Amino acid sequence: MTERLRLGVNIDHVATIRNARGGAHPDPARAAEIAAQAGADGITLHIREDRRHVREEDLAAIAAITQLPINLEMACAAEMLPIALKARPHAVCLVPERRAERTTEGGLDAAGQFAHIAPYVRALGEAGSRVSLFIDPDLRQIEAAVRLGAPVVELHTGAYAEAFAAGEAEPVLQAIRAAASAGHAQGLEIHAGHGLTFENVGPVAAIPEIRELNIGHFLIGEAVFTGLAAAVGEMRRCMDAARAGA
Repeated sequence: MTERLRLGVNIDHVATIRNARGGAHPDPARAAEIAAQAGADGITLHIREDRRHVREEDLAAIAAITQLPINLEMACAAEMLPIALKARPHAVCLVPERRAERTTEGGLDAAGQFAHIAPYVRALGEAGSRVSLFIDPDLRQIEAAVRLGAPVVELHTGAYAEAFAAGEAEPVLQAIRAAASAGHAQGLEIHAGHGLTFENVGPVAAIPEIRELNIGHFLIGEAVFTGLAAAVGEMRRCMDAARAGA
């Protein structure tokens, strides 16, 4: 029987809407509760250096009310490490970050920035968090992740989402399959995410080595029209169908 694929729901953009006007509404912690009730397996949030999305107090509030594992995304920046070490979330995903970008553009260069990343992997692992590296589906990056001792990689699917929209997904999908296979063979747990929707999630969800998908922007956008519980439930259905070969 194929192992159930986990869904991590990223609630960053609930905070983006809140921050656009200030105040406390909508509350990211409430979104985390609804996502949990609708079938999410984890809650993902990215504390950026400019705090454009969630903030430290959101992380604390969510940790206080949810039984789901929390996946904290953060840059390899000195300012961010104490936050993660204090909170000790279940998982920390190290991601690239540039102030000018609207969203994360591409994966972390684990091979080129090996020496800079290594102390973060070590410190977070020693604190008890499962460390993940958000990387492009590239065998060189897989090898670097193995050498860094990170137990998990999350394959960046943004290029796949763009190629899917253009009707040219297969070459990018093949790269994701190859990276997932290679990483799994070397003992890594494989996750994936970025740009996934009801329409394009199936081929990625069907890759047997992938254990978890992290999806945020699309679900929060869809929730404007259908509600968050319905959006999470439909994504869960799409993932399960793909996993079952439907």
